[in-house]
Amino acid sequence: MQPIETIRHSLSHVMAEAVVKLYPGTKVAIGPAIDDGFYYDFQLPSPIREDDFPAIEKEMLRIIASGAEFKRLEVGKSEAKAMFAAEPFKLELIDGLEDGTISVYEQGEFRDLCRGPHVASTRELRPDSFKLRAVAGAYWRGDEKRPMLTRIYAYAFATKAELEAHLKMLEEAEKRDNRRLGKELDLFSTHEEAGPGLIYWHPKGGRFRVSLENWWRDEHYKNGYEILFTPHIGKSWLWETSGHLGFYKEGMYSPMKVDEDDYYVKPMNCPFHIMIYNSGVHSYRDLPLRWAELGTVYRYERAGSLHGLMRVRGFTQDDAHIICTPEQIEDEILEVLRFSLHMHKTLGFKDIKAYLATRPAGDGAVGEPAKWAEAMASLKKAIDKEGLAYELDEGGGAFYGPKIDLKVKDAIGREWQLTTIQFDFNEPERFDMTYVDSDGQKKRPYMVHRALLGSIERFFGVYLEHTAGAFPVWLAPVQAAVIPVGPDFADYAKSVADILRREGVRVDAMLSDERMNAKIRLAQGQKVPYMLVVGAKERDEGTASVRMRDGRQMEPMKPEAFVAYLKDKVDQKALDI
Repeated sequence: MQPIETIRHSLSHVMAEAVVKLYPGTKVAIGPAIDDGFYYDFQLPSPIREDDFPAIEKEMLRIIASGAEFKRLEVGKSEAKAMFAAEPFKLELIDGLEDGTISVYEQGEFRDLCRGPHVASTRELRPDSFKLRAVAGAYWRGDEKRPMLTRIYAYAFATKAELEAHLKMLEEAEKRDNRRLGKELDLFSTHEEAGPGLIYWHPKGGRFRVSLENWWRDEHYKNGYEILFTPHIGKSWLWETSGHLGFYKEGMYSPMKVDEDDYYVKPMNCPFHIMIYNSGVHSYRDLPLRWAELGTVYRYERAGSLHGLMRVRGFTQDDAHIICTPEQIEDEILEVLRFSLHMHKTLGFKDIKAYLATRPAGDGAVGEPAKWAEAMASLKKAIDKEGLAYELDEGGGAFYGPKIDLKVKDAIGREWQLTTIQFDFNEPERFDMTYVDSDGQKKRPYMVHRALLGSIERFFGVYLEHTAGAFPVWLAPVQAAVIPVGPDFADYAKSVADILRREGVRVDAMLSDERMNAKIRLAQGQKVPYMLVVGAKERDEGTASVRMRDGRQMEPMKPEAFVAYLKDKVDQKALDI
């Protein structure tokens, strides 16, 4: 069987041929394979809607059934221009190529500028393993000053069964979409009119966040970290010195003028941590220093890329910097990796994979190659010691050093990046960081950037979709709801809720005039782990009837006994209820 990327790319050519045939005057741009299928960009004589997909798919099936061969042609630059004289986007691509042989593929009546490879003929493409899925706008070459094109996306897999499994997963993903659940569970909102890509945490979302952050801080103190707090803005020289204005300016917001100086809102926390380090003299005996911060940063993202909690412009980075001697670096990386795995497993992620990112190509990196090699060896040794599966991410390192990314699989099989462990050869040099070694000489420390959860906002989005909003009780915004069977028992319900609240339980007393069954359905819909139902019997015996959100019933319990039961679940960080 052909590689799936080859199948997907071949299908993109088939779709382009179908669109060109059905919509005369169409100009074609590019059509690559992507993770779950392919897309192709077109400049169309008239708009296409999803209602038009059946006609396009029917024409694609006709082309597949025709058995047309994919033929590779090798031509010179001038011949290629003659072939694509009526295709402005292809001509621009050809102009960007070096002189020499250019490859073109044709099947049936369609030709495309393409490196390949492709299947031998359309007969190798299964007619039941693809499905057109969406239409979107896309600027030519990603430049908003260039023409807006129509992008048609499609799913494509090697077999019908794989396609159907993917469609089923997408159906489940739609139910779990963080934007949908955020609204249904009243956790957060965004407001275009007040600024896109900025998250407003509602009270219930705030309860989750406080619980998560308190645990985060406790775990960091246990693992030898200190917690820092740093400003949100800094003078331009910070970002010039760090290299961000040279390598990352497009991701930063415009400067603001303060007392004749340019200030930037911070896209990173690291220069501020370095300022704290450089405020004193450090001995080798002081190292390693492990400094962490939940620091809110701001990065410019194009409006079209913003997506609920997953892609935002302002977020709180789960950030830390480790400053150590060269001799300590391997142990520190291993400890960070172990710490990361502990956090992920506590949160219920079991399928974790490492990606080892290497030096970017060309001039996109700083630091001596020998140092990059040394750092790569340290990172790989830590991965091997933990027995983690890993892949190389060629060229995926930051400009200042190689890194390990940890990706977790969620409940429906999607992979999400959370942890990053990042070497930095750049900033210790640029900011002249030093420590006094055992020989009395000043030496340059090593520095590691590290984020365990990534950011609080994005992690919340991932976890919300992973759990479908049914959080483990230790993180649930509302851990218990007290529900009277009727108005006569509202006072007793309130007294039970007061006992729980005084013991630190996050509790809601549901005292409205709605019927008991409606309140139970509401609490279940809000994914509350426990419902304490109280009526005459419970009031007389000083107990509550305990019902779980999945419908299971527990034995009646006194409020104090329920508190002890709940606290045990919280202390264990239990994932069940």
